[in-house]
Amino acid sequence: MRELLVRQFRWLLSIAPNSDETVYLVADNSGRNGNAWCEADLESAVETVIQDLLAGEYRKPIRIVAFNPAERWSEDVSGAIAREIQRRCNLQLSDVPSYLREFVDRYSPQDLQQFSLRLV
Repeated sequence: MRELLVRQFRWLLSIAPNSDETVYLVADNSGRNGNAWCEADLESAVETVIQDLLAGEYRKPIRIVAFNPAERWSEDVSGAIAREIQRRCNLQLSDVPSYLREFVDRYSPQDLQQFSLRLV
C-alpha cells in the first residue's frame, strides 16, 4: 500500500519555480486579518522589494526571506533590507516611513541610524 501512495505522488509538481531565480517572500501583518507571506513579483529583484516597501505596498512588514530552489538555499534577508532602507532615507535626509519604522528598528543596528538635523 505504501508503494502505491509513493507512486501516486511522484507526479505532483513543486510549488517552487524551476528557474534559477531568487524568490522573495515578505511576512506582512495585515492587522485584523493576521500575518501572511506575500510573494514579491517573481520577475523582481531585491530592488523591487525595497521600492515596494518604501512605496507602502506592505502594511507592516515583519520579515523578508529570499530563496533560490535551483541553488538550494534560503536566507532571512530582513537585516540587509532594513539597513538599505535606512541608508536610502539617510541619503535623502528623510525619516524612515512610519509603517517601516518598527521593521527597520528591529533589524538595523542603532549605529547606522542617522538622525537628520532640521534647519530652523
